[in-house]
Amino acid sequence: MLRLVNINSYYGLVRVLKNVSVHVDEGEIVSMLGANGAGKTTMLRTISGLHPVQSGHIYLNGQEITNTGPDKMVELGLAHVPEGRQIFQPLCVYDNLELGGHLIYKRYGKRALKIDIEAIFELFPILRQRRTQYAGTLSGGEQQMLAIAMALMARPQLLLLDEPSMGLAPMIVKEIFQLIAGLQAERKLTVLLIEQNARAALRIADRGYVLETGKVVLEESADELLANQEVKRAYLGKDQREIWE
Repeated sequence: MLRLVNINSYYGLVRVLKNVSVHVDEGEIVSMLGANGAGKTTMLRTISGLHPVQSGHIYLNGQEITNTGPDKMVELGLAHVPEGRQIFQPLCVYDNLELGGHLIYKRYGKRALKIDIEAIFELFPILRQRRTQYAGTLSGGEQQMLAIAMALMARPQLLLLDEPSMGLAPMIVKEIFQLIAGLQAERKLTVLLIEQNARAALRIADRGYVLETGKVVLEESADELLANQEVKRAYLGKDQREIWE
């Protein structure tokens, strides 16, 4: 579904992504591991058209999308949930969902939009309870659910998730990751996931990559990465709390 071929991307004169080649097959959850500053967020921003590609190619469903604008990316079936829970805080939950579904409204009208919002409320019951509440007054976990829900309102085929567990309590983290796994199983959604909680990410992933200083240095199945001693040392140390037990 998604293929990056020798991607190079810069901030000023600094090359952040260095000949990055990765692929995500339809129906997979793929996790990208790496330390802070490795280039993971830049990679997602480059895929979704928020940051330019200097050289290389990006393909979605066989179509080249290199340096395609983010609005067009949404139309092509790609949704990006950036780190930091970027929701419209002064607006209520329902209004945020309507904004997330602007493409569906444009294509199919108000009735389809309402049906999709109702489906979101089935998926996120807490958002139904909070539907008239200002988004900025939600808890951190509720804001993350709303950010994911807004992305789903575009009916994406491919979901890019950047640090969905950041700043959340362990039990909420567990709920978020169960939700992501459920989206793959129930909605046949393909997911590319960046997550500092490497153990939790690999528990739900099919495959994973390790990114170091802008380069892909390892690609293995999730089980192989969980068992890899170097990966354990670097990303799965004892200080990482196991939330699945």
